Amino acid sequence: MKKMQRLVTAALFTAVVCLATMVVKIPSPATNGYFNLGDCFVLLSAWLLGPVYGSVAAGLGSALADILSGYVQYAPATFVIKALMAVAAYLIFKALRKKPFAAKLTGGIAAEAVMVLGYFGYEAVILSYGLAAAGSIFSNVMQGVVGIVAAIAVATVIEKNKTLNSFFKR
Repeated sequence: MKKMQRLVTAALFTAVVCLATMVVKIPSPATNGYFNLGDCFVLLSAWLLGPVYGSVAAGLGSALADILSGYVQYAPATFVIKALMAVAAYLIFKALRKKPFAAKLTGGIAAEAVMVLGYFGYEAVILSYGLAAAGSIFSNVMQGVVGIVAAIAVATVIEKNKTLNSFFKR
């Protein structure tokens, strides 16, 4: 993919990550947060765009959603956590590329582990929640599971589309 095309696609993914995070919101009373579909597109941005453009789209789109949704205190952590998720997802996807389903599943699990641990650490240390931050672990794991399942489903559709599958052939 040419540089300009990749840049435009990354900008599009930034917007899609932001929208997927903001539009589908299922409140999580235990954490005062919400479930969303953003992680689906965080993973897809990694698999389709690679570690550089994918991590910027994932981090920036997710951080923008935090800012626009009134969770400004999470935006810096979200930018870093979601960018690291994309890097982890891509590196494992690339390493296991000969087994596409295993590559996506394993990469998704690693990325979501980064998310769960990242938010736990941020809430425990930076937001000073201490061990009370453990209360968000279950809902973050559930969001991760939904993100992985949705991302693999969407990736499967993309791979079967002759026009879009060139993304996976990089």
